[in-house]
Amino acid sequence: MRRPIQALILTAAVSCGASVLAADWFQFRGPEGNGLSSEVTLPTSWEPERNVRWQASIPGEGWAAPVVTGGKVIVTTAVSEGGKSPASVHQWQVICLDEKTGKVLWSKTPKTAKPTIRTHRDNTYASETPVTDGKYVVAYFGMTGIYCFDLDGNEVWSKDLGTYKMRNDWGTSSSPVIIDGLVCLQIDNEESSFIVAMDIVTGNEKWRKSRNEPSNWGTPLIWKNANRTELITAGSKIRSYNPNNGELLWELNFGRSGVNSSPAGDDEMLIVGHVGRDGGGMFAVRTGATGDISLKEGETANEFVAWSSNSDGPGRSSPLLYKGHVYLLGKRDGVVTCLDAKTGKTAYVTRLPKGGAFWASPWAHDGKIFCPDSDGNTFVLESGPEFKLVTTNRLPAEGGDRYWATSAMANGSIFIRSTSKLYAISGE
Repeated sequence: MRRPIQALILTAAVSCGASVLAADWFQFRGPEGNGLSSEVTLPTSWEPERNVRWQASIPGEGWAAPVVTGGKVIVTTAVSEGGKSPASVHQWQVICLDEKTGKVLWSKTPKTAKPTIRTHRDNTYASETPVTDGKYVVAYFGMTGIYCFDLDGNEVWSKDLGTYKMRNDWGTSSSPVIIDGLVCLQIDNEESSFIVAMDIVTGNEKWRKSRNEPSNWGTPLIWKNANRTELITAGSKIRSYNPNNGELLWELNFGRSGVNSSPAGDDEMLIVGHVGRDGGGMFAVRTGATGDISLKEGETANEFVAWSSNSDGPGRSSPLLYKGHVYLLGKRDGVVTCLDAKTGKTAYVTRLPKGGAFWASPWAHDGKIFCPDSDGNTFVLESGPEFKLVTTNRLPAEGGDRYWATSAMANGSIFIRSTSKLYAISGE
């Protein structure tokens, strides 16, 4: 049974400055950007013929995750008859579907043109997840532009934030986040990196800060901790900004660039890291940091760095911090790693049976960890220091369908996007 729509208070409105309901999933990795669902009831098992409430075909290609607000599910995509060739004309689309039925309510094409940059064969020209405050939805398409619509599909404003070369022509994927009516974007590239905050109603810039960073692909995190609210960005330096004015609060030298994953945090701790061509590593940062908190040679911890690692780290999939443990999904090998959040010590490393590559990020609900792989499998684990597989759920992967978009949860349903479809999963 699907639980009734909550007549709930506007808990998220405090952070968003508008009418986002507690049940909404309004940005990448959810209301707090940490992959944690506060839904009362969600299904833990499904298959193509069971608990799939509806499925809808989505044209083109896009790894953008769905967002949900006010009974509407919104996705973005890039459509081209010539594939991802920069010589082909693309249509960048914003599609709004009815949350209950999957019926398309409106579809808008804010831009039709040839791409301004190349992208990797595994990337798309619509990999950035949109963001909404319950009144407006903002779709960011990297070097193509940023577009704001109301929830009836009327374009409110648009901006061109520039075209910059990306490392190895790998394209873009960093999604916008929202706080107090500001849309924040981390735009790291090979020419002129910066972070910018824009008014969601008008599109006017409120502040912009240049960054001495090469290309990065992770989404920033609005970290609401016990001391304050911070805007966290990952890169060769992990930086914390005051989201209201862009003031740099602290920084931590990572020594590696090309970060793909996004940070995760709770009231007391921030987890951030990366595994890539130049190695890997992780940091656990305590709240209250200020200034340069970089580790000195030979150090693994200091006053504000609780622990660090030169081996563990997230790849494409972002880390999950839940109930005292950190969960990491391997990029290509179907391996899940569980660490103690306080110490960084390994609780377990296990290869999931028939697990594929992990590109979408894990999420948690009601004591369980959900691990979606690229083949349409979602492995459900019990949370905690001992590995226990509860069930494996499967969706179709025929015709080369891949599942690289991170899931969304709202109003008792799970929304899962593949290359060609969007699925609504609900009810036991």
